[in-house]
Amino acid sequence: MKDAAIINKAQSWLSSNLDEQSKEEIRALLDSEDPTELIDAFYRDLEFGTGGLRGVMGIGSNRMNVYTIGMATQGLANYLKMSFPEEQIKVAITHDSRINNTLFAETTADVLTANGIRVCYFRDMRPTPMLSFAIRHYRCKSGVMVTASHNPKEYNGYKVYWDDGGQVVAPHDKNIITEVLKIKSIDDVNWNKNDELKEFIEEDFDLVYLNEVKKLSLSPQNNIVAKDMTIVFSPIHGASGKMVPAALKVFGFENIHLVKEQIEPDGTFPTVKYPNPEEAEALDLSIKLAQEVNAELVLACDPDGDRYAAVIPNEKGEYELLNGNQTGAVIIYYLLNLYREQGRLTGKQFTVSTIVTTELLGVISRDFGVDYYDVLTGFKNIAAVILANEGKKEFIAGGEESYGFLVGDFVRDKDGVSACAIVAEIVAYYRQRGMNLIDVLAEIYMKYGFYKESLISITKKGKDGAEQIQELMRGFRTDKPTSINGIHVEKIVDVQESKVYSMKDGKTYPLDLEKSNVIQFYLEDGSKISARPSGTEPKIKYYISVNEPLPNREAYRATEASLDKKIASLKRFFG
Repeated sequence: MKDAAIINKAQSWLSSNLDEQSKEEIRALLDSEDPTELIDAFYRDLEFGTGGLRGVMGIGSNRMNVYTIGMATQGLANYLKMSFPEEQIKVAITHDSRINNTLFAETTADVLTANGIRVCYFRDMRPTPMLSFAIRHYRCKSGVMVTASHNPKEYNGYKVYWDDGGQVVAPHDKNIITEVLKIKSIDDVNWNKNDELKEFIEEDFDLVYLNEVKKLSLSPQNNIVAKDMTIVFSPIHGASGKMVPAALKVFGFENIHLVKEQIEPDGTFPTVKYPNPEEAEALDLSIKLAQEVNAELVLACDPDGDRYAAVIPNEKGEYELLNGNQTGAVIIYYLLNLYREQGRLTGKQFTVSTIVTTELLGVISRDFGVDYYDVLTGFKNIAAVILANEGKKEFIAGGEESYGFLVGDFVRDKDGVSACAIVAEIVAYYRQRGMNLIDVLAEIYMKYGFYKESLISITKKGKDGAEQIQELMRGFRTDKPTSINGIHVEKIVDVQESKVYSMKDGKTYPLDLEKSNVIQFYLEDGSKISARPSGTEPKIKYYISVNEPLPNREAYRATEASLDKKIASLKRFFG
């Protein structure tokens, strides 16, 4: 049975000033005997989550299309004019390689200029970190990146940035949504573009960005010695195909092999199931090339170039994909060691990561006497800490378990381009010392404990799926587990309720963290499980972390196998 409210919403769209093809698509949804697609297309408006506006492309209020883009942009324009009265407002815009990205980016520019806002528009697609940097460089008040990151090809998205170069956070995120919700009809959007307010960011801006990337190098002389180190890179059909090789070259590396099947931008992502460097399958062609050229390092980025992955030959000569927690730990460990060697640790530096990222980053940072901040999921929260400490303390680096990392603060979002260059430098640095990255990890684990993490991601479909996930989270709160998989729960951290429940003493303690729909279970064996629904789609994620001591290098694989068993057991429990 079709819901009257959903039908009314679809009909209101139908009566708006839509193009004829879109009207035909809505009529087909209304005429269909199966209401599933109609419901999913119109049961809600797309909302800003940790990744901004994101959804499946198609017609409808819950879909990515020129009309939802236009309405979001009108709301953004209204909020910008409220926030910066009597000021010249500029907004930077770019996009990656996804289907409709040029159309969506141009739609954004058109609506902004129609509202009297100047636009700095990248002539060609560029990675997300360059958009973040451009906002700061051109003194823009906001920015828009049209991308769905590493989601399947059916998806697209719209990430909004503020004047600090970071994605919008409270109160701006909610305020923008408030303004968007005031746009009751597509006809409320000012579509009368003014091309005179549109200026292009040309290719010479690449050099400005690369000059900042080059400054991140801590051992440039070592890179020169290792300039012939064989590196394989793939942009996985995305926007980083030009910039990552350029960043590697400014760091001093010359022997770079590109995966020819994936170098050209293509929003259909023809060679992969998902354009996600976290998925080993997406790196098959890269590893194949690495085997042919005997590469010492394989690097890959997702379509918008903010996430990166690193693959290295292990002690058996097999190519091993490191996860985001591992590469993050290696980066932090390397940077802090070099900072200390170079006398740059003054007690006024800090690092940041998120509550679902490995706790190892904090353990390492504190061991070096560096302040460490733990924030909610989403790189926008890391950027907020950088902004809050600006002029007070130096941000060294920070990142997330999902292959997102940032070194230095000239960009205020995760930067796969500079991360690739830093990882290459680290491989070269330890190569000179007769070590590979597995050896480095072993050194870290022997000092701080062997931490290993994994993720379960369970997706439900449509409105019913979203409700099932919310019911699951309610169940965790109303019927708190005292044991998980036979292991006693020592405490439960409920970020939504800002409370810590101690199972040891039965007391409740306050939690000083912004509210978010996250629950964390700490077990007596040191394991931690974090449950978090996605902010942009009907999905729940379980972040699993386990750890054990590593007595020596020889015990690395045996300890890893023991941790893998713990993870597999917990996955069965939750999956």
